[in-house]
Amino acid sequence: MAQVPTSVSAEGGPGRLRAAWRAVERVHDEVFVEPLRRAGAREVRRQDDVLRALVLLESLGVDNPVAYETLDLVPYLVADLHAWHQRMGRAEFGDAGVCC
Repeated sequence: MAQVPTSVSAEGGPGRLRAAWRAVERVHDEVFVEPLRRAGAREVRRQDDVLRALVLLESLGVDNPVAYETLDLVPYLVADLHAWHQRMGRAEFGDAGVCC
């Protein structure tokens, strides 16, 4: 059985072709993928902040139009309250034992 040559061209071989393809992939990721990934992460953070603000306002007694749906979410939001209040610029939040 005849052996198939592994090199694509006499000068560079498959290693050079792989390196060129990786460079094309890096440029593609920097130009197209990374901006979309950052925008998606920013939108997720914005939506999380809105949800946390709604739950916080509800716990303070402010009327909430979606009160029934957000009441069940309070236990889940307690876990990430610390990261939220630090991102909002407060070093501590609430009384002792509430968060920090």
